Amino acid sequence: MQLTEVLMVCEKHGLKNADFLKTQQTRLGRYAEGLERMISPEGSYPVIGRSITYRFGSFHAMSDAALLHILPKHLNPAQVRCALTAVIKRQLVQKNTFDANGWLRVGFTGAQIHMSEDYINTGSEYLVCAGFCALGLPASDAFWANPYAEWTSRKAWNNVEVSADHSIRN
Repeated sequence: MQLTEVLMVCEKHGLKNADFLKTQQTRLGRYAEGLERMISPEGSYPVIGRSITYRFGSFHAMSDAALLHILPKHLNPAQVRCALTAVIKRQLVQKNTFDANGWLRVGFTGAQIHMSEDYINTGSEYLVCAGFCALGLPASDAFWANPYAEWTSRKAWNNVEVSADHSIRN
């Protein structure tokens, strides 16, 4: 469970430290914005980090921020949906992604066992499902209902004006 959800429970029950929730939500929204900016126009992203074999599960914070409606106001939820969809499509169509029984193989795309940490196994790969948090949103939500929207890097590479990437300002 993520810190944001823990703090939401604290707030719900009037527990100590719940006052940090607003700060944490702002931080999660900003992190989600940074993740959205990392998705290339083609739906690829940098191959970095220990959890890279979780594939698009690496974007769980972005999906969660969309689910919790804490994306920054200037970030159209549809562009998050479209960017995440591009990543999912790109990763799941790769050759050797699934074994003969339909199980995900360890890897970033396809089967790449040497990319994984020692503790990774076939079951670990299902952390990819964390990227699906936003599936909990109703069809009427802007995440689904808003029309197709280009994400930040698609806009930038198509000569569309995008905002500067600023830190959180208190």
